[in-house]
Amino acid sequence: MRHRFAPAALAALGTLAFAAAGCGGNDNNSSTGGGASTAAKTTPSTANVAGNISIVGIWTGDEQKSFQAVIDGFTKTHPKVNVKYNPAGDNVPTVLGTAVEGGNPPDLAAIGQPGVVKQFQEKNALKPLDFARADVAKNYPADFIKLGTINGKLYSFVFKGANKSTVWYNVDAFKNAGVNPPANWGDFLNNAKTLKASGVPAYSIGGGDGWTLTDLFENLYLRQAGADKYDQLSTHQLKWTDPSVKATLQAMSQVFKDKGNIAGGTSGALETDFPTSVSNVFTSSPKAAQVIEGDFVPGVVASKTKLKPKTGYDVYPFPQIGSSAGAVVGGGDSIAMFKDTPAGEAFVKYLASPQAAQIWAQRGGFSSPNKGVADSVYPDDITRTTATAIAKAQTFRFDMSDLAPAAFGGTPGQGEWKILQDFLNKPANVDGTAAKLEASAAKAFKNN
Repeated sequence: MRHRFAPAALAALGTLAFAAAGCGGNDNNSSTGGGASTAAKTTPSTANVAGNISIVGIWTGDEQKSFQAVIDGFTKTHPKVNVKYNPAGDNVPTVLGTAVEGGNPPDLAAIGQPGVVKQFQEKNALKPLDFARADVAKNYPADFIKLGTINGKLYSFVFKGANKSTVWYNVDAFKNAGVNPPANWGDFLNNAKTLKASGVPAYSIGGGDGWTLTDLFENLYLRQAGADKYDQLSTHQLKWTDPSVKATLQAMSQVFKDKGNIAGGTSGALETDFPTSVSNVFTSSPKAAQVIEGDFVPGVVASKTKLKPKTGYDVYPFPQIGSSAGAVVGGGDSIAMFKDTPAGEAFVKYLASPQAAQIWAQRGGFSSPNKGVADSVYPDDITRTTATAIAKAQTFRFDMSDLAPAAFGGTPGQGEWKILQDFLNKPANVDGTAAKLEASAAKAFKNN
């Protein structure tokens, strides 16, 4: 799951602007990484499969090395299978689109947006994963199975997840103000007043990146409106002028209107990108006490901050509203199949197992929705807290803007990103903002 730094991901399927060299091939440029420390459990029927598997995926750099360790865990017990991973980063939709169009898709893919999976399924490019449904049903919460199901068939499942219902805070700033992590939205707002009085603004907002504002909206909307309306709004069965949307915008405005409590004020927030919003908090002289974003926050400043987890910075769940305990908004990278082979089926079933997820989890930088992954596998207390919340969530919903057409939910300077940036600047304009969101959504869903 990218942090939405690939804004034109869904639109890329239509343009097919990049070549997809090596997607379906079996050349020898596969990445190499650390060996797997946990082997997959196999049965004789899958251990004896043979063949080649090509995978196009979103993971590069350290993530690529970790996925290679997962692959190594599979090939250790499946020596007759050669797995070739081709990293495509944020160009995955374009690379896959070109490969499908040219009749040479990879066997499998790791895709960051459910909307892209759905588009490939509508093109009849994907193979159902019903052969692994029992494995996924055993290891995954029901909401994740629903996410990967299209027209009654399973077409994908999230292998690498992200918990976006987290708030990260500077420990000293909270101690100096005498506040504790809040349990509910009212306490959250009261804390903000106390933090401001202590001399440190409560909020660091990366308003320069519009996706951070959509994440705030989604967390509030799921908790206020509930899962059913969240699903309806995600597919535009519910209009953005609905009272539930306006109620959520009113809740957002409680933060946005508190201009003196935002690092840099409104104008500063609109010029602050996501990494800077994290840096504002993760320092010994914080410019703000907390930043509302996902479990990937610490990785943004891992090499720059001197603060240590728990003693320097910590995390708490997005505050509860009403009876919304256990609700999590998240993202994730899903596994989908373009070619159905015995080797490919064995690898998919392996990826759906706790053993595969544990290999990456113990290396760090990974959250698994797999219920079979032991809490103890995660390398530190904070990761353990944020990662296990996904698998244990009473209600999980995927990032709404990642489900929408990119013209509305994922493009800088237009759609939801731009409209919510304008709302940050003028938070009193609830009705006008709702009307603009509806007009943009209606156009995007119609054109999609």
